[in-house]
Amino acid sequence: MNNRRFARTAGWLALPCLVVAGLLAWYVTREPASPFEQEHATRFDPALVSRGEYVARLSDCVACHSLAGKAPFAGGLEMATPLGAIHATNITPDRDHGIGRYSLADFDRAVRHGVAPGGRRLYPAMPYPSYVKLSDDDVKALYAFFMKGVQPANQANIPSDIPWPLNMRWPIALWNGVFAPTAPYAVNPGQDALWNRGAYIVQGPGHCGSCHTPRGLAFNEKALDQSGAPFLAGALLDGWYAPSLRQDPNTGLGRWSEAQIVQFLKTGRNQHAVVYGSMTEAFNNSTQFMADDDLAAIARYLKSLPGDPQRDGAPWQYQVADTRQDIPGAHTYATRCASCHGLDGKGQPEWMPPLAGATSALARESASAVNITLNGSQRVVAAGLPDAYRMPAFREQLSDQEIAQVLTYVRSTWGNHGDAVDAQAVGKLRGHTDPASSSPIILHMR
Repeated sequence: MNNRRFARTAGWLALPCLVVAGLLAWYVTREPASPFEQEHATRFDPALVSRGEYVARLSDCVACHSLAGKAPFAGGLEMATPLGAIHATNITPDRDHGIGRYSLADFDRAVRHGVAPGGRRLYPAMPYPSYVKLSDDDVKALYAFFMKGVQPANQANIPSDIPWPLNMRWPIALWNGVFAPTAPYAVNPGQDALWNRGAYIVQGPGHCGSCHTPRGLAFNEKALDQSGAPFLAGALLDGWYAPSLRQDPNTGLGRWSEAQIVQFLKTGRNQHAVVYGSMTEAFNNSTQFMADDDLAAIARYLKSLPGDPQRDGAPWQYQVADTRQDIPGAHTYATRCASCHGLDGKGQPEWMPPLAGATSALARESASAVNITLNGSQRVVAAGLPDAYRMPAFREQLSDQEIAQVLTYVRSTWGNHGDAVDAQAVGKLRGHTDPASSSPIILHMR
C-alpha cells in the first residue's frame, strides 16, 4: 500500500517537472519569429546592395568579421572573453562556411536576435541586443549586400576556446530572455527627426553601448538607451577605458560642441582629442564613412544625454603648472612627452592632443593612459591616408615606476584631478597587452 502511494506521489511530482523541462527545452531551442518568413529574395536591386553596404559601415561589421590581408568578412578575429577566446565567423555568402544558405528570415534572426539556423544561439559578443533596433528595411539591405556585394570565401570557422560545460549555448537563450530586447527602434514622438535618427544609429547599428556602457555581473550592458542612467556612461574594455558619451564635462562630451563631435567622427581629431585605442578601429572602418547628416544626428542625440555631477566631479579648469623638475614624473615628462604635448600640456590641437583637461587625465580609471603609454597608438587612416603622427610605445624605454610617476604627474597637473597611477597596475597591464602596430591597418569591404 505504501509503495503504491509513493509511486503515485512520485508520478504526480514528476509530471510538472517533465512539463517544465519540456517548456524549457522548447524555449531554449525555438527560433524567434521573423517578418520575412515568406520572403525568398534571390535577385537584388543594385541600389539596395549599395544601401546595404552603407548599413554595414554604420554597423562596423568589417572590424570584427575581417582580418587584414584576408578576404573581407571571412572571419577569424580572436576576441577574449572572461570564459575563453571566441572567433568571429565567416559571414560571406560561401555556402559551406559562410551564410550562403541563409534565407532572409535566417539572416534576420541571426542579426537581430542572435539565433542561427536550427536554433543555435550566438554568443552576445555579436551585438544583437543593439542590432535588434535595426529597421526591417535596413535588415533587407544588409542581406542584399552580404549576398550580392561580398565575394564568397571558402574559409573554415575557428571553434571557440571556451571549455565544456561553459561552451553550451542553450543558457544564452535564458540570458537573452532577461537582457536582450526584442523590438526594433521606436520613434520618440517628443523629439524631432534629427534626434530620432541619431538615437537609432547610436542605439542600433552603431552599437556604441557595446564599448561605452558599463556591464553587469552577467556581462550585460546595464542600459540600452537613454532611459537608463548608465547608458554610455563609460566602461572598461580590453585594457582601455571607453569614456562617457554623456554631458559629463570632465570625462564625457560636456565641453564638446555638436560641430566638434561631427569633426571627431569624420576626421578622427578635434581640438580636444585624437582617436586612439579601440576607437581607432571604429573610426578607420566606420564613422568616417558616415553621411554628414547622420553624423549631425549622432551629435544631436549625444548632446541630449545629461551628465552626472556626482560621478564626474567639479568641472575642469586650466591651471598653470609648477615648473620644478624635482616633482616625481616631471623630468620624464619634460624629456619624453613635452616635445609633442607641450610643457603647458596644451599640445598642438588637432594634431598632438592636449593632456591638460584630457579625459584620460580626469577619469578615475587610468587604463587608457597606461595602455597608450606602454603600447603606443594604432595609426589613424583618414580618407585613405595614414596619419603621419602616432603615439610611440614606451614599454622598452620606461619602467613601471617611471610610467606610474609620469602619468601621476600628468593626472595632477594643469588642473587635472585624476587618481594617482600605481606601478603594480602598470606592470599588470604590461603583461596583458601588446605594442600597437606601427603599420596602417586597412580593412576592405569588397
